[in-house]
Amino acid sequence: MGYVLVAGTLFLVTVITIAWKAFMDLIWKPYSITKHFQKQGITGPAYHLLSGSVNEMMKIEEEEKQTPMDPSSHNVTPKVLPHYHRWSQQYGDCFLFWFGTQPRLSIVDPGMIKEVLSTKFGYYTIDKPTPPVMALLGNGLLNLTGLDWVRHRRAINPAFTIDKLKGMTKRMAACALSTLDRWADQVVETNDQCKEIEVHKEFMELTADIIAHTSFGTNYKEGKEVFEVERELHRMVIDSVADVYVPGSEYIPTKWNRRMWMLEKRLRNKLKSIIESKLRTADLGDSNHDYGEDLLGLMMGISEDSKKQQGSSLTVNEIIDECKTFFFAGHETTSNLLTWAMFFLGKDLEWQKRLREEVLSVCGIGVPDADKVSKLKLMNMVLYETLRLYSPVIFTERKAAQDIKLGDLTIPKDTVVTFPFPIIHRNKKYWGDDADDFNPLRFADGFSKAAKHPNALIAFSMGPRVCIGQNFAMLEAKIGMAMILQSCEILMVDVILDQDSSFCLAGEDPHKHCR
Repeated sequence: MGYVLVAGTLFLVTVITIAWKAFMDLIWKPYSITKHFQKQGITGPAYHLLSGSVNEMMKIEEEEKQTPMDPSSHNVTPKVLPHYHRWSQQYGDCFLFWFGTQPRLSIVDPGMIKEVLSTKFGYYTIDKPTPPVMALLGNGLLNLTGLDWVRHRRAINPAFTIDKLKGMTKRMAACALSTLDRWADQVVETNDQCKEIEVHKEFMELTADIIAHTSFGTNYKEGKEVFEVERELHRMVIDSVADVYVPGSEYIPTKWNRRMWMLEKRLRNKLKSIIESKLRTADLGDSNHDYGEDLLGLMMGISEDSKKQQGSSLTVNEIIDECKTFFFAGHETTSNLLTWAMFFLGKDLEWQKRLREEVLSVCGIGVPDADKVSKLKLMNMVLYETLRLYSPVIFTERKAAQDIKLGDLTIPKDTVVTFPFPIIHRNKKYWGDDADDFNPLRFADGFSKAAKHPNALIAFSMGPRVCIGQNFAMLEAKIGMAMILQSCEILMVDVILDQDSSFCLAGEDPHKHCR
């Protein structure tokens, strides 16, 4: 009888504990945080049990899909971030919403954003990625925190210095030349002076080719196979982006999970095979272990040097994760930048003429190199204006590691602060009345003087976690654009805006963000 009483008491205590935790997490915490922000003048969409604001978010997105897109307007925020657009109009620039039981605070003030992104004291951290995101990106720089992030960043930084990138321009130019030759052949086949092409598809191919060559060198064909797997994983991430994550669900052998496991295994095995091939090749050479001048080879060589000097290096699995990160982060983002830059030049023939004259003046008709494209001031202005209006990455976020003061606000621990780039980049308070217009001249005096606040453009993020590949992306875009302008005239025939995929800003992923 005594055992039954003890067991019953333990069961009752367990039930009460679980019920109390559920009450606190599902009811009391959302209520108290909502009240906390209301006292500070911050409101937002109502919290609903378990789903938070997700159902309203999806409803707004569905409603926006029914509205035709206007190709003549650059204000695409209602399409790529419809809930942010609707709620900012309804509740103000700063508002609170809920992703499940997680509170999220939208902030557009550049000063507050700089304070969050520039901190080095661990006040804000990266939210734990969902299993699909982890399968796609791995545990690389985008997802790492703390000392592991510091170790990886130090190991990889030397591979992205300007001097190292200069050595890759010949490969970039060779890929661009191959694309231009293919276009020329298509023009000849049509017996005409022009050929209509789908630029986004072409630039997706070009940037994939460039990354495969610059990342894997002689293993570029295997590198391109990696893209096929990553793209399917990417689609799975998109399909799951609005799902509220339930801890442990990734271990259930559903059809969807089994497909994700298989793709992640294929991706990892393919990258591991390329790395092991480089290791074997280096072992056959001299004792210096030259892994090549491509990004993967540089990363492996730097890691080897770090092991000799400091006794630590990146493991094969860690290098695989960094390859996954770079492939994803560097592919579609740059292809979208090129696509929209060409879109602008196809619409604004005067700017196209000015850029072509600059390219021919600085580079002539020869293959441009890093030193020459660095002198293309007008092209720099056009690319920055393109990044402002059509930033390939549309938001970033951080989670408060403790209760903290941000500007005039007090942010509770575990609140995620989000920064919607399209809203920030079009804010007339910082960019003036022509914020929705294409005007590269706003960057005539440099990046920091383009707006009324020096940090109003955050396309590459800022602070310690600023995009490590930004110089690579800009160099790749400049080489590609310069060579196209040397040999082609760009005319915009038609604009196809895919409402289901929000192609107008972020390719197939309307929720792409950076860390």
